[in-house]
Amino acid sequence: MQRNNIRLYATILLFMTAGSALASSDDAWKEFAADVEAKCRQAAAGSIADARAVVDPIGSAHYGLALVTGRPKGANGFVTHICVYDKQSKGAEIGSELDTQTLNLLPEE
Repeated sequence: MQRNNIRLYATILLFMTAGSALASSDDAWKEFAADVEAKCRQAAAGSIADARAVVDPIGSAHYGLALVTGRPKGANGFVTHICVYDKQSKGAEIGSELDTQTLNLLPEE
């Protein structure tokens, strides 16, 4: 009888710790995505007004990735840049402007 109770308690403990590990992992990915978005928007601030970032929720092994879009500062239109976020240094850089029409990312009017 006592052996069954030990197994039951061990099983309950396993599920409780697995659930909290998954929750903290989910929270960590949300925090990562928020940091990528903030850093990419900051990196694009010099060239894009009202920048928006769409973040790849996981990225690659070493980098976070995002598409940053918005209106070019001092001009009309809509531009898109790829942003790369270094997971180790936590710094972000944006690439050159991509042809938004070719990417078919223009907002509907």
